[in-house]
Amino acid sequence: MSIAADATVHPALRVAVIGAGYWGPNLARNFAMSTDWELVAICDMDQERAVDLSRKTGNPAVVASVDELLAKHDVDAVAIATPARTHYPIAMQAIAAGKHVVVEKPLADTSEKGLEMVEAARAAGTILMADHTYCYTPAVIKMRDLIASGELGEILYVDSVRINLGLVQPDVDVFWDLAPHDLSILDFILPGGLEPLSVSAQGADPLRSGKACVGYLGLPLANGALAHIHVNWLSPTKIRQMVVGGSKKTLVWDDLNPQQRLSIFDRGVDLGRQEQVLGDAASRKGAAISYRLGDTWSPALSEFEPLGLMVSSFAGAIRTSRPAPTDGRSALRVLSVLEAASSSLGAGGARTSVGESARTAVVDAVTARHMTVQAQTSAPVEAAL
Repeated sequence: MSIAADATVHPALRVAVIGAGYWGPNLARNFAMSTDWELVAICDMDQERAVDLSRKTGNPAVVASVDELLAKHDVDAVAIATPARTHYPIAMQAIAAGKHVVVEKPLADTSEKGLEMVEAARAAGTILMADHTYCYTPAVIKMRDLIASGELGEILYVDSVRINLGLVQPDVDVFWDLAPHDLSILDFILPGGLEPLSVSAQGADPLRSGKACVGYLGLPLANGALAHIHVNWLSPTKIRQMVVGGSKKTLVWDDLNPQQRLSIFDRGVDLGRQEQVLGDAASRKGAAISYRLGDTWSPALSEFEPLGLMVSSFAGAIRTSRPAPTDGRSALRVLSVLEAASSSLGAGGARTSVGESARTAVVDAVTARHMTVQAQTSAPVEAAL
């Protein structure tokens, strides 16, 4: 799915940003700068903070509550940048009012709530997407294109590291704080999206903070590949790196190296030659490995602000009624893995399924609830007839 901006000229869509704290100002700035959007309101209980943000983004209106926003301002969409536990009630209220919604990661604090949001948006005919910003970076878009073109061959493994000396969050552990970035990237670049067979999580809390501050996440994939994610709040060094090993070539993404964010290595185990010399897989066991030593190169990358592309993609999804690249279902896959990681962590690192059975149970529960609501809503009408 292309995420290039639509070049056709359209009337600007009207948007409000809910939440003027950490991430809200970034969203407000990009909406204000975009020709696709008119930023009409900032919503935050902290009026002083909201007024300050309004002054920096063209003086949109300032409101103190979602109720006031929806009652007094005609908007096409809302962007939610509030704590994860509040995403569900705010999004559901906006969707019920017919508004399109983009939500800061994670989509919600449980898969059940996330699925209800997805189903509510589908029923209302509105767009729901997650602001998985890394998926809109030039490097990650290039990674996806290289994998889709077959440049790397079959994916054999993914090794991702996201560590730094970071703030211990009051409401989530290190998995829920940092891993959504890596999981959303995997969902974006892997053919077919993120569908691990299971999840195993190991975590440590050396600070006695009551939550994991260091974590390791293992995700076996369907083709025999393995994805591994290391997240850490306690590292004195900052690393943002992902290695994607393929049967043909290996890709290395170093987000902290602006001169060479992506490197392609034509080096590795030569599986093609192994098969020619040794035949089937059984005969290869215990045999000497053949290695390939080729060139290393760095692809040229475009320069643009990822959030700018994200807000343009949001507008494009609304105008075409097509799912956004990081739509609600993509965000739900990430959320399901995070929940499985929490379950695995609670079980001492045991492998935990992210299987269809758990998702089916949630779908059934949501469907039953919707049927009950519809029955209750339609009963007076039927009685009147």
